[in-house]
This record gives sequence, C-alpha cells and structure tokens, in this order.
Amino acid sequence: MAGPVTMALGPFMFHAHGFGYTGVGRKLDTSWAEIETAGRFNALQWTGPRSEVVTITGVLFPKEFGGAGTLESVRLAATSGVPLMLVSLGGKVFGSHAIQKIDEDRAFHDRFGAPGRNAYTIEVKRLGAGFSLLSLLGVI
Repeated sequence: MAGPVTMALGPFMFHAHGFGYTGVGRKLDTSWAEIETAGRFNALQWTGPRSEVVTITGVLFPKEFGGAGTLESVRLAATSGVPLMLVSLGGKVFGSHAIQKIDEDRAFHDRFGAPGRNAYTIEVKRLGAGFSLLSLLGVI
C-alpha cells in the first residue's frame, strides 16, 4: 500500500510509503548589481530573482515498498525535457519546474543485481514567469 500522497511532481505522486521522500530543500538565488560610487561604499541595486532550485531526497526499498518504477519514469520524464508542476500536500502550487538532475545510490543488491535500497536525489529548477505550455509547443 502506497499511503497518502504528500507531494506531486507532474503526474508523479510522492507517497508516505513506496515512492516517498525524506527531505525537501529549496534554494533561492537573487541578483544584486553593484554600482560604483565615489567616496562611499558601492551601492547595490536589486535586479530580481535568478533561480529557485528544489532538491527532493528519498530512499526506496523496492522489494518491500516499491517505488522503483516511478523513479524510472521520473528519469524518462527528465530526458524528455518537459517541465512539470510541483505541488505540495496542502495544495500549494510551486509552479513549473524542469528536472535538472537525478542522482541514485543503489546498495544491498540481491543475487540478480536488484538493489534492496536506492537512495535518490531529484533536483528541479523553477521556470521563469514567461513560460507556458503553448510556448513549449511552439504555438505562441
């Protein structure tokens, strides 16, 4: 049994058991331009946000709880280049995100080479406000 959905990345549901996560980190990068001034410290002018990166970490135990197939589907989505919506349990929509990286650390392999534990990290970057699905498809 997968348990309740706690977060979703596009069609991929993170559950309390199975394909779940152990942590979520967010990193916001903003930009300030330095303006040289005479006789005092240089001034700073805020030029806006640069990027926001969300890092999702988790550990799968495929034999006991499953989840390996979903992680493989996330890998396929990453290679397709299609942005995905990131939504939290409470329904907070974080916007469209592009999968930047997927790291895996597989361990405790059985005699057939299947891992008993698979720790993973998925890194997604938020797309700018000008993005739309229509622009992706070349309609506008």
